[in-house]
Amino acid sequence: CNLTGWWENDLGSKMQVFKVGNDGTFSGEYHTAVSSAKNPIQPSPLVGSQHLDEDGQCTFGFIVNWKKFSDSTAVFVGQCFREDDGKEVLHTSWLLREKVNLEADDWKATR
Repeated sequence: CNLTGWWENDLGSKMQVFKVGNDGTFSGEYHTAVSSAKNPIQPSPLVGSQHLDEDGQCTFGFIVNWKKFSDSTAVFVGQCFREDDGKEVLHTSWLLREKVNLEADDWKATR
């Protein structure tokens, strides 16, 4: 599985990976379809790394900095699977860290 190209999730968010280097590093943009930010959503930069496996079912991770419209950062980890029909599917988990003004509010900053 090569992550280069466009990917879309069940909620309509889209990710574009520009190019995966020989060492597995990549960059791109994330176009989220969901946000609790008050500012209008904008495409956000992402950087990541892909473990290049012989069987094509690689693991990967990337960071999205929502700096263009929010004070939060998200990390995603996942794996690419090839279905019986040859279609590549990504399964991911994520954490979102929102900025809080007080250390006492740290407990509610990560989703």
